Amino acid sequence: MNANGIGARVKRVEDKRFITGNGHYTDDMNRPGHVHAYFLRSPHAHARVKGITSSAATAMTGVHAVLTGDDLAADGIGPLPCGWMIHSKDGSPMKTPGHPCLAQGKVRYVGDPVAVIIADSLALAKQAAEVVEVDYEVLPAVVDLATAQSSATLLHDEAPRNTAFEWELGDKAATDAAFDGAHHVTRIELSNNRLVPNAMEPRAAVGEYDAGTDHFTLWTTSQNPHVARLVMSAFLNIAPEHKLRVIAPDVGGGFGSKIYVYPEETVCVWASKKVRRPVKWTSDRTEAFLSDAHGRDHLTTAELALDERGKMLGLRVKTLANVGGYMNLFASSVPTYLYATLLSGQYDIPAIYAEVDTVYTTTTPVDAYRGAGRPEATFVIERIVEVAAREMGIDPATLRKRNFIRKFPHQTPVIMAYDVGDYHASLNKAMDLADYKGFGKRKRESARRGKLRGIGISTYIEACGIAPSQAVGSLGAGVGLWESAEVRVNPVGTVEILTGSHSHGQGHETTFAQLVADRLGIPFENVSIVHGDTDKVQFGMGTYGSRSGAVGMSAISKALDKVVDKGKKIAAHLLEASEADIEFKDGNFTVSGTDKSIDWTSLALGAYVAHGFPPSEIEPGLKETSFYDPTNFTFPAGCHICEVEVDPETGVTEIANWVAVDDFGTIINPMIVEGQVHGGIAQGVGQALMEGTAYDSEGQLLSGSFMDYTMPRADNLPSFKVDTTVTECPSNPLGMKGCGEAGAIASPAAVINAITDALGHEDLAMPATAQAVWRAARKTSQRAAAE
Repeated sequence: MNANGIGARVKRVEDKRFITGNGHYTDDMNRPGHVHAYFLRSPHAHARVKGITSSAATAMTGVHAVLTGDDLAADGIGPLPCGWMIHSKDGSPMKTPGHPCLAQGKVRYVGDPVAVIIADSLALAKQAAEVVEVDYEVLPAVVDLATAQSSATLLHDEAPRNTAFEWELGDKAATDAAFDGAHHVTRIELSNNRLVPNAMEPRAAVGEYDAGTDHFTLWTTSQNPHVARLVMSAFLNIAPEHKLRVIAPDVGGGFGSKIYVYPEETVCVWASKKVRRPVKWTSDRTEAFLSDAHGRDHLTTAELALDERGKMLGLRVKTLANVGGYMNLFASSVPTYLYATLLSGQYDIPAIYAEVDTVYTTTTPVDAYRGAGRPEATFVIERIVEVAAREMGIDPATLRKRNFIRKFPHQTPVIMAYDVGDYHASLNKAMDLADYKGFGKRKRESARRGKLRGIGISTYIEACGIAPSQAVGSLGAGVGLWESAEVRVNPVGTVEILTGSHSHGQGHETTFAQLVADRLGIPFENVSIVHGDTDKVQFGMGTYGSRSGAVGMSAISKALDKVVDKGKKIAAHLLEASEADIEFKDGNFTVSGTDKSIDWTSLALGAYVAHGFPPSEIEPGLKETSFYDPTNFTFPAGCHICEVEVDPETGVTEIANWVAVDDFGTIINPMIVEGQVHGGIAQGVGQALMEGTAYDSEGQLLSGSFMDYTMPRADNLPSFKVDTTVTECPSNPLGMKGCGEAGAIASPAAVINAITDALGHEDLAMPATAQAVWRAARKTSQRAAAE
């Protein structure tokens, strides 16, 4: 086994440049003669733009331009598209009015960009923005998701009732019949609170136009630069693809919020031609709160039907999903095919029926955020299962075990066909690590100190590596979801891997190199990973949905197979043997049954020297490409158990213990996987306990800074006990499933299940802040007094 190969705990090679300040981020890109962009944003949630006067600004020395939506329209720069078509239950297509990069006619959320000021310095651009006069006719805001459909105010004329679509999935008649025969029905109402992604690196863009070649270059904070180029070329009319290069250098976190094409990067690259200078923009944190796509924001009513033993018979779910002021690039897929298709969870539920209405409001657009639909689905199913167990007097772990899927493959009632899994193994291991049996003793000890103690289970399943392309295309996706790879072997035997995936903190430069080192039997240090540049890498689909391993690395694996196959041809020629007799192992090509062999480095040189190659049989060189389209999703699954202690006098919740047991299939680097789980749990705990986006009735963002929006800190988190079980995925050559989102998917339900267990009632919504828990604890005391 290669010491740095598959399964080794290799330290991330990219971390050295990150922690020593030698990273190369978009804001580090300073082009000769660049100027600065500042976006003038709407202070109103909903208003008609009657006119913009910019003469005072353009008269200022050093101001190069003030550009508006009219300028975009005059140049034929189109609106931002939604990339996934959804049809309503009546068959009509979703209502998705255009999303202009600069407001045209109306603004629809606070922060909607109205104009861009281009100046020699950022300070001057801000100063000039103060004298740009915008004539607004303020219109009523539509903020409350619950009443948006009945509001007399329309955000878009094309979307009656402020509704983009009314969608359904599952068999309504079969589900109704299941409820008719039920012994017990549990009903819950849930909110899944809106979140702001808050990646460490704010979004940024540098656009540059070369008049000599009529060519554009855009440096940007993107999780998928090729898709950004495609959208800007095919839909926005910035430039033909071969005239537009998109580079995403080091990216400091994305969590989904950097998947999309945003107005600012589009405007920067377009404006660079208008002013004949490179144009640079970097978001500040206030802009990020206002303009980065938000996550979650659902209101859900769910009902679970069970028989007298607690066997699940049917599930009904009705969800209102907030999409904000515009439909974003992947926003339509999140509350539909990434949400409702996972409502079966780990359970064998015979009948499921889900309805989802997506609603426009005068708030920041909502799109995918770490987990994207799967955390919302897990929260619904794991909360209702927990409540059902309590109502029926069945231990929550026991109820789960009675309903776990046992035989695979398993076809759910909501599209997904689970290929493999062992849900009992994850739950049993988690219960052992959490000392589930000893919880009663710890609860009594807490009670003696005047504290409330609770324990919560969350078993989850997610769908990663979204594919195959034919399947997602039939569901409305506007692109294929395969991945590409190219393996370049240099004459000295070093290897360059060009991948269509993109790293924004996951450690691809390490794990991808581990795979190559393992397969080729070469030193780990002899492998370099190239990504994020559309001029270097063939078209790829980027990174999101925990697809980098299962899809991206599978593409690399296929290309490596081709390299080895060609290497055998070359070795057969050089060793004067039959190709069928050549074996490859540990970096050596050997003639079977002999001591004749050639090492990797010598073979690589021979491939490029090419002396005596039969022209009709062997081409010089050693370079291969592959496009990999999976045959199915992958289905990571697992169990998280959270134990909390609540102080009823203050409402402060302390997480006393956390156990996570996940099944990610084959694991390349256990240390990196553990880090991904830790980070995901931290984000999920943030949602459960403290993160909450708040708007007032006029659509003003009240939680627009870290003074008002609480992020999880080290002292909010315990030391995690992280372990795994393994069932290898059968639908990709590496047996991988994906690990990047699991923690964020499982954790919110585990936390709320634990706190409600401690309180003894279910009347608690996320975020469970100290104030909210204190109020809920008061209800516990009042109920106890009444009894």
